[in-house]
Amino acid sequence: MNNFSSSSPHNQTSEADQKSMANKRYLPLLLLNYAFLFVGSLSSSLLSKYYFNHKGSSRWVSTWVQSAGFPLLVILILLPYYVFKSTQRQPFTRFTPKILVLSILIGFMLGLNNLLFSWGNSYLPVSTSSLLLSSQLVFNLILSVFLVKQKITFMNLNCVFLLTLSSVLLALESSNDKPHGLTRAKYFVGFFATIGAGLLFALYLPVTEMVYKKVYCYAMVMEMQLVMEVAATVLASVGMAFDGGFKEMKREAGEVFDKGERVYWVTVVLNIVSWQLCFMGTAGMVFLTCSLTGGICMTALLMMNVVGGVVVYGDEFGGVKAVSTVMCAWGFCSYVYGIYVKRKMIKHLDPNSNFTEVTDIRPVATLNHDHHHGSSNSIEITQTTASSSPPNHLGV
Repeated sequence: MNNFSSSSPHNQTSEADQKSMANKRYLPLLLLNYAFLFVGSLSSSLLSKYYFNHKGSSRWVSTWVQSAGFPLLVILILLPYYVFKSTQRQPFTRFTPKILVLSILIGFMLGLNNLLFSWGNSYLPVSTSSLLLSSQLVFNLILSVFLVKQKITFMNLNCVFLLTLSSVLLALESSNDKPHGLTRAKYFVGFFATIGAGLLFALYLPVTEMVYKKVYCYAMVMEMQLVMEVAATVLASVGMAFDGGFKEMKREAGEVFDKGERVYWVTVVLNIVSWQLCFMGTAGMVFLTCSLTGGICMTALLMMNVVGGVVVYGDEFGGVKAVSTVMCAWGFCSYVYGIYVKRKMIKHLDPNSNFTEVTDIRPVATLNHDHHHGSSNSIEITQTTASSSPPNHLGV
């Protein structure tokens, strides 16, 4: 099965047609994944805080719900082939043992990240934890340089600097931002747990980008995400079993949660769905763009989490936090502007350019016919590195 276009004249013409098709499908898919990321990030952050605000106290439960939504991925993976008959690619085609092992290991790393996030979110206001998580960008940039050879430019360096500085400003105000009744020691445990979650997630992004280079279609990304989520759920379930988390969940629903048992289970289910949307969107963004761009987009959403925490829960929003938020917006807007300038430059130099990227993404995404099954109607989103296409030099 050949998923890469050859350099013959016939295939070059076919590739140009595929790029024309990709222009129609790539951007909607990118926007759909960003919508998943937007809805999932905002709702999961607010719902997690709602759980802790109403006497939910199990960090294992909060960790478990972040990955327990993997059955939703099973439905999305199986329906197109077995029910809608919209693809000729059978699920888990070319899913090698190496990819399986890598997915499991990344899933365990994701599970640990989920635990650190839950620990931090249980102690910190939503607005504070959201801004602290923006510090993952500096780690993301450094790791991306070493792992995926990300180019360092003024635009991405300026963005990372501004977002990191905003987190430092927030830390200076930390002693005045503690929730009522929380000790200084526990506050800083939450503070550094959130920083640790940011570091692990910064590692998760470029590592998944490296693995996605071996992936030839979006459906395969969802299959890898399924394995990762299962591994993370197993890790959380083992922790809950040893710590009595499942019994605690039942007791918490009936006796502890001050909004009643029904609201408790609704909160848990909504948490599961929202986290699944968030991770689906993250995986799609990394596959369609790159790890650094995925981190930048998530940071933009962290600003919405800050606003959500202030509006919904009445988190304090003093002068320093306001400046931090403005710096986050400034950094993100400078990055987006850099993307716009680079794309405009490329269009000016080559009006016939077939680039479809909206950021400093990997080689152009195209639509490729699945010749393995001999069907001209089966289309999979793939990545083309044909010699007829110039290399991507956006590197914003």
